[in-house]
Amino acid sequence: MNDLPGALADIFTSPAMYGSAVRLGVFLAFAALGELVAEKSGTINISVEGSLLAGALGGALAFDSTGSLVLGLAGGAVAGTLVSMVSANMSHRLTADQFVVGITLNVLVLGLVGFLDATFRPLGGKAEVVSLPLLSDIPVVGEALFAQTWPTYLLYALIPLTWWLLYRTRWGLEVRSVGENPQAADVSGIDVNHRRRQAIYYGGILAGLGGAFLVLGQVGSFDTGAVGGRGFIAIAAVYFGGWTLRGTLAGALLFGMVDAFRLAVPVLGYEVNAQLLAALPYLLTLVVLYFVTKRFVQPAGLALPFIRGGF
Repeated sequence: MNDLPGALADIFTSPAMYGSAVRLGVFLAFAALGELVAEKSGTINISVEGSLLAGALGGALAFDSTGSLVLGLAGGAVAGTLVSMVSANMSHRLTADQFVVGITLNVLVLGLVGFLDATFRPLGGKAEVVSLPLLSDIPVVGEALFAQTWPTYLLYALIPLTWWLLYRTRWGLEVRSVGENPQAADVSGIDVNHRRRQAIYYGGILAGLGGAFLVLGQVGSFDTGAVGGRGFIAIAAVYFGGWTLRGTLAGALLFGMVDAFRLAVPVLGYEVNAQLLAALPYLLTLVVLYFVTKRFVQPAGLALPFIRGGF
């Protein structure tokens, strides 16, 4: 590219660029919202990658069996929840190391999904695009935000739901308390590990929905490599957002835009090293983890197992 500023202007004024950024950002946001709740409770749910992949296959299998997109999304949510249940109970009932459990589950799910995909070969499907009147006519971003497949709008409802659960319910107060000071929460009569398991279940539901959205609301077919490590990027989005809801969403959108940039460059006719473009989202993840974690204070009990009477 001889004219770098002109090329960047061409890319960042392309409506297709913003459409891709929203689609990829929504996929990440499903998982990141659930991960935010889990981390608020004091758990880094490494198995979010496995929940995304299980949700993608579960959604494809349910849709292939029933022909219903709604049941396909529900199947994805169930599959993601099953993975999170294993993670939650091993980490916060059997007190196994949550990082080892998460990594092991991700590898197990990858192998199991590959086997099931080869056995059943589920056919994919894609939801219809629904344009919202007036809103979709907003210049540049209107079509990107408000002319998407209908499962995209589930996220728009989940954002206020998650905010309400975390900040306007007793359950959310208890979840945040077990993440900040589990010993004090225990003295107050809160079952710390029970709340942590519930928070992980919520994360599994949303990650499973995200995986099903990938297959039924974005790609239209299932592939074992479709998730491609983006569960870890969803975790980075929570760190980027400083464990806040709007910051987490901004992080998901930023990572989605970087991923969309990778796709837009060759489509618009520019030649850039393909391996470098593929590495961009993961390079950004490392940069975020280095700089952002120095600026924000994480929940005090994050990643620390709770042992009654400990310190």
